[in-house]
Amino acid sequence: MSFGILIYPGVEELDFQGPWEMIGMWYKYSGGPKPLLLARTPDPVTCAHGMRVLPDLTFEQADGLTELLVPGGYAAFDEMKQPDITAMVRRHFGAGRPTLSVCSGTFILQAAGVLAGRKASTNWKAIKMLRDLGVEVIEERYTHDGSLWTSAGVSAGIDMMLAYIAWARGEAVASAVQLQAEYFPEGRVYGSARVGQPVAAYIGRL
Repeated sequence: MSFGILIYPGVEELDFQGPWEMIGMWYKYSGGPKPLLLARTPDPVTCAHGMRVLPDLTFEQADGLTELLVPGGYAAFDEMKQPDITAMVRRHFGAGRPTLSVCSGTFILQAAGVLAGRKASTNWKAIKMLRDLGVEVIEERYTHDGSLWTSAGVSAGIDMMLAYIAWARGEAVASAVQLQAEYFPEGRVYGSARVGQPVAAYIGRL
């Protein structure tokens, strides 16, 4: 079993690093799928904040993946126009395999036709844009719709991944992953930057 995580120039680091950590703990401690980075070419990929990472697979090697995660970032709005990425995502989802996205990765899914008739979550700054494309956007930390999982922005991918693990392998496995990652957010909300912004409903409840 291999869990593919798409990367591309300008991808937001935590969008894929957070889920990568959860999948890595799942693989190491509970027999989960092996996380693999997937890119257009085997060349190093420079991310949104300058980190450079090496892919494990190219798109041509993606057909054997059991799951696929599509992260976001501002660059997703360029990548959604690239037919090689949308074709790969469409092929994976069309095979009935679980497909996940973080943040604006939903726009790559939308361009691939994956979100037709589906509910999805995305970054709070992109909610209206996604709705304008005809998608039913759920303003929550993450949304599960059949074999499709989508999350809000950046850090929300960690919560989505734990929920996915619980769904795929059970509460006990997700509990073990959460403990090994020591992911127990304290729940503190700093300041009032969110006040007066068009935030997602779940942020407004904080």
